[in-house]
Amino acid sequence: MSDTTHAVREEDVLHVLQTVQDPDLHKDIVSLGFIKNLSIDGPKVSFDVELTTPACPVKEQLKQECYDKVIALDGVSEASITMTANVRSRAVQSSISIPGVKNVLAIASGKGGVGKSTASTNIALALKATGARVGLLDADIYGPSIPTMLGIEGAPKKTAENKLVPNEAFGMPVMSMGFLVSDDTPVVWRGPMVHGILQQFLGQVLWGELDYLIVDMPPGTGDAQLTLTQSAPLAGAVIITTPQDVSLIDARRALRMFEKVNVPVLGLIENMSFFVCHKCDERHDIFRHGGGKKVSEELQIPYLGEIPIDPNIVLGGDAGMPIVEKDPESAAAKAYQAIAANIAARLSMGAMELIDPADLKLQWKTASRS
Repeated sequence: MSDTTHAVREEDVLHVLQTVQDPDLHKDIVSLGFIKNLSIDGPKVSFDVELTTPACPVKEQLKQECYDKVIALDGVSEASITMTANVRSRAVQSSISIPGVKNVLAIASGKGGVGKSTASTNIALALKATGARVGLLDADIYGPSIPTMLGIEGAPKKTAENKLVPNEAFGMPVMSMGFLVSDDTPVVWRGPMVHGILQQFLGQVLWGELDYLIVDMPPGTGDAQLTLTQSAPLAGAVIITTPQDVSLIDARRALRMFEKVNVPVLGLIENMSFFVCHKCDERHDIFRHGGGKKVSEELQIPYLGEIPIDPNIVLGGDAGMPIVEKDPESAAAKAYQAIAANIAARLSMGAMELIDPADLKLQWKTASRS
């Protein structure tokens, strides 16, 4: 605690906070416009730190660093810091706008069977657990599995304007073809019909105010995938793969597809990466090891993390209770949580790159005087 005989000034507080850097954006939190509602009452200082996502993995470290810097100032005996978040939108031009949705994220794979839907579901729930507003769109028209994984069913309601009201699971809006057909009814549609329903899911669903809309893409790189990448306002894409060579080859194809339509690929996730024996506590690389990381380096895209093989992931999905909800302290759930935070950080980085630094400077100056 510092000497309280010295009157602390606003510029003193902002000066020390300029030494606190966001590790992802590589700029100080004052220049980034993160400091809000700065108030000085004698020796007591209070302010908010408004991050770009509630999923920030270093939120507590930033709070502690801010506290240490401010409490060390002469004249300060008490420092109160509130961590908040305002998710920025990465504005993307597309043929379909989704009112109220800030960021649309595609979860994709070059082939089926790599756990893409399971990853989409758990990443969405991991983001929601941080306080973000999240929706989930199951865009796999021929093989929708999200309703089963979330334990929900029933046709969505329609408004008088013929808009679809998404179903809800764990407080999260969800839309899927699985709500419109029975479990044993195959969807035998040609390309134009698939194109039409996907456009309806994007533009005719009342998603509400969302920070993130997670889109579980169909596997592969065909018509449905092109419809989504060309029509949806995608802020970015994440590719799911497994360590086998055939899956890694298909992951490369998925990357090239997104490159052709100018959708930024935020990174790659290696699913079914390894298995840890509960009896011997040893790691076993059943499908080889390191393939995902090697491909990410080769393709020059970030490696977002790896998800272990865990029977409880499958059991939870079959029972409508994803692992992030069922056992949030498990190794698998923590892997999803870390990956979700990594994805949110990269979306924030993309959004912040579009903001004029002069606007940020104006924001913090205005906020500090309010």
